[in-house]
Amino acid sequence: MDDASPLAGRIVAEARAWAGTPYRHQASLKGVGCDCLGLLRGVWRAVLGPEPEEAPPYAASWAESALDGADPLLAAARRHLVPIAEPLPAYRPCAGDVLLFAFRANLPAKHCAIVTGPAAMIHAHDGAAVTEVALTPWWRRHLAHAFRFPDPP
Repeated sequence: MDDASPLAGRIVAEARAWAGTPYRHQASLKGVGCDCLGLLRGVWRAVLGPEPEEAPPYAASWAESALDGADPLLAAARRHLVPIAEPLPAYRPCAGDVLLFAFRANLPAKHCAIVTGPAAMIHAHDGAAVTEVALTPWWRRHLAHAFRFPDPP
């Protein structure tokens, strides 16, 4: 999928429609509340249909460690999204891509965002509403994985 694909355009338009939605841990309701995963889930529902699985409970803390090295967000992304094979240092963001972030290399991915352009993303962050921000060097350093939405059924 490239920046000009109809699917990418639909993903970005829907993600932007969530702008201003207040942060609410584990929620996924446009205009009412969501967290980063809730934003991704809401965009999935609007663009692809029903969610492929129910999200399990999860802690809000980026510093949380998973049991036995598990990475639940990454595991779910691998089940339902299309991995981007490029090495992350060379990764060039495309509209509609899904990014997973980890606070440190040895911790599981705990944050996600949707790319809106070559240097921008939209996400929900604790203490703020859904917002479109620059994909700054800080975010690039914490980028752990990149995926794309699958084609619609």
